[in-house]
Amino acid sequence: MSGTPAPAPNQPIVLRNGIVLTMDDSHTVLPQGDVLVRDGRIAEVGVGIQAPDGAFEIDAKGGILMPGMVDTHRHMWQSAMRAYGADWTLTQYFVWYYLEHGMKFRPEDIAAGNLISALDAVESGVTTSVDWSHGLRTPDHGEAALESLATSPGRYVLAYGNLAGAPWEWSQDPAVRSVIERARDDSRLFGAQLAFDVPGDESFPEAPAFALARELGIDVTTHAGVWGATGDNGIRLMYDNGVMQPGYIYVHAATLSDDSYMKIAATGGTISLATESEQTCGQGYPPSFALRKHGIPASMSIDTSVWFSADMFSAMRTTIGADRALEHYIAHQSDQTITHATIRVEEVVDWATRGGAKALGKWDQIGSLEAGKLADVVLIKNDASPTMVPIVNPYGHVVYQAGRGDVHTVLVGGAPVKWEGKLCSGDLPGVRTKLENTIEYLKAELGEETWKAGMNPEIPEVEILSNPYQYRRADAR
Repeated sequence: MSGTPAPAPNQPIVLRNGIVLTMDDSHTVLPQGDVLVRDGRIAEVGVGIQAPDGAFEIDAKGGILMPGMVDTHRHMWQSAMRAYGADWTLTQYFVWYYLEHGMKFRPEDIAAGNLISALDAVESGVTTSVDWSHGLRTPDHGEAALESLATSPGRYVLAYGNLAGAPWEWSQDPAVRSVIERARDDSRLFGAQLAFDVPGDESFPEAPAFALARELGIDVTTHAGVWGATGDNGIRLMYDNGVMQPGYIYVHAATLSDDSYMKIAATGGTISLATESEQTCGQGYPPSFALRKHGIPASMSIDTSVWFSADMFSAMRTTIGADRALEHYIAHQSDQTITHATIRVEEVVDWATRGGAKALGKWDQIGSLEAGKLADVVLIKNDASPTMVPIVNPYGHVVYQAGRGDVHTVLVGGAPVKWEGKLCSGDLPGVRTKLENTIEYLKAELGEETWKAGMNPEIPEVEILSNPYQYRRADAR
């Protein structure tokens, strides 16, 4: 199919003979199934579907069809600094963004980060993302974030935040409220949230921000269970003040007590796992095991590509790896062994798709391949790759074998945004120019020495213990 033109706008599309992971309530799998897309929605899922005249046919044989993935927490503006903080700890991240240089970002820099992050998401099969946008120091920054998301391919929820201010202050600004209301009501977006944290001040100053969310009919997303920053006190205060609502998203939730998890479960909250972040930054051990223990619904997220990879394949792989590693480690402490894994690849694919849809209250629209839902469809197929044959366990293939380079086709609302392995929507060259402007500006603001130092933090001197047990030469006796 190399070089085949993409489907025309509004043309019906039928994807044929793929392994269909519907992710419906029964997790139905069709070994050789078809998906018919018409008028931006999924018209039919089945075998041997009769397509309308003029439908564009995509041969999905040898590939996997699945719903578009959903990311419930991504600091999109920070993609302008992709990989800059690859050697950071969470402390260094806080110092760089919260205390020193995050305030230097202009509205156009927020927009540039959002634009590249949006293309990055859809190119990897993530069709819906929450922009955890906590760099919005002024309403102008908010305007830039809104417009950049609204003009990008994909679906986006603007979670409005301001790391440089107090949520009980910036949330009461009429100009900020106006941006949030427009994000909520703009048909080009997928909704709005409020994004702020609750560190644990006993006076609970965050109450006005929670009140605004209730008034506007939007959800709150908050970093909870982050070691040394937000923990059980924050959850207790939210619960005691009656602000924890169904649909609220608790990000990380990695250093919480059983009591806090029970409060989240009892109030209908969900948890967004960002395992690469939790592993690297030190928020706490990735808590998927705790969510399964307490029956808390889970979704998955990237967090920020200033550190981590920006695709859900990496997120799924690290999440299942962390969960299984902990299970083995605990067993080994009592001289036991694990003979059966309790977390399964199917469960992780669920979290990456329908879990995110449910967390956002969008399960009636996205998250599965079912008739009537929005046609957000991903075809994983790469006939040139030995990694894509054979496919005997499709869930296992998605989690452990496939990668973003194997994403052949991505449809958002029935419109192709990636086709035959290449992005076919958005203005990547134009976004690249905007990013070059942002990097040039930030380098000038920081100065060359500070720029390099921020990217290459010092390694503190530590004592290296000597080891009396040394490897010997093969011929030693």
